[in-house]
Amino acid sequence: MTPTETRTVVTRTIDAPTKAIFNLLTLPARHPEFDGSGMVRSDEKSQRIQGVGDVFVMNMHRESVGEYQMHNHVTAYDENKMVGWQPAQAHNPDEPDGWEWLYELEAIDSGSTLVTLSYDWSRVTDPQLVSIFPGVSEAQLEESLNLLAAAVSDA
Repeated sequence: MTPTETRTVVTRTIDAPTKAIFNLLTLPARHPEFDGSGMVRSDEKSQRIQGVGDVFVMNMHRESVGEYQMHNHVTAYDENKMVGWQPAQAHNPDEPDGWEWLYELEAIDSGSTLVTLSYDWSRVTDPQLVSIFPGVSEAQLEESLNLLAAAVSDA
């Protein structure tokens, strides 16, 4: 784990092959299963992530905001190794606001994977948004990896 002023990184070994984890991460319909923050509710009929440039829409909920949607722009994609995205708010769905979620997968052996989850808000420039970061705690990121391990074992 590496918290900084604009980035938090957590790592965990998951007893599953990289391909199984990657398949789960690239299916937005499964994202609520491994959201440690409790904000992700469902996907909005999104397809499997196929590469950089894809956009998937998630239905979200936060006590202070209520129901809302995020348009997630895929910024990193390397099959069985990495997937990441930058969210954009519904009022400006084509322009991400500067934070990114990135999952990196490193095979330890055929049945276990080192998973690193990075939450980076270093490119957020809107003063109103900067004040709410980090919106997800390190403990919630660790819980996301715990939930990911449970979800992939159920798959």
